[in-house]
Amino acid sequence: MPSLIHFALDPFSRRMRLALAEYGVAVDLIDEPPWEPSPDLFALNPAGTLPILVEDGATAICGIEAIGEYLEESVTGKVRLIPGDVKGRAEVRRLVGWFDTKFYAEVSEPVLTEKVIRRFLPREAGGGAPDMARVRLAMTKLRHHLDYVGQLADYRAWLAGGKLSLADLAGAAHLSVIDFFGDVPWADYPVAKSWYQRLKSRPSFRPLLADTVRGLQPPPAYADLDF
Repeated sequence: MPSLIHFALDPFSRRMRLALAEYGVAVDLIDEPPWEPSPDLFALNPAGTLPILVEDGATAICGIEAIGEYLEESVTGKVRLIPGDVKGRAEVRRLVGWFDTKFYAEVSEPVLTEKVIRRFLPREAGGGAPDMARVRLAMTKLRHHLDYVGQLADYRAWLAGGKLSLADLAGAAHLSVIDFFGDVPWADYPVAKSWYQRLKSRPSFRPLLADTVRGLQPPPAYADLDF
């Protein structure tokens, strides 16, 4: 069975877990805390980033986009997460890039760094109290992203078009990290909320709702499908 080296609240790891479940590929999950990376991590991936898919106990596939493309090309079956014609697939990749680059830089990374990673780092490595100014700015940026998600979901069945795609999984993975802290103002964005509820209700999402991180407790609504 392949293994996925991941961190429970890393949005890229979460997206890959969702994708693997949608493809029907079972994996062993190996937890790797980003504030205390092991030497084995850098041996597998010199960049030291997560997730890492280890297929046969030796071959490591690194980089979230590389893993996504690898699975789309190698997994047999009816499920395709980069569906459509050439323009449709381009739109999927555009939106995946939006979440993995823009959303991550403006929202996911500041929240994850300040609310999780800094609390586990030693002070000499940047640990300590969170910089709440960064978090507040991220919450302001989050509203712009929720507006955009709502616009897409208002005139498409799914974010990139008529079928579930990696774009939906990327968006849901990043938003689920913020939702873990109860920081998404869902009531103000009903269309985005409805889209997220559909993702949250899928079998692939259930393991994410059971995730725990030492010393952190999500609000009850995090695991509630009717939040």
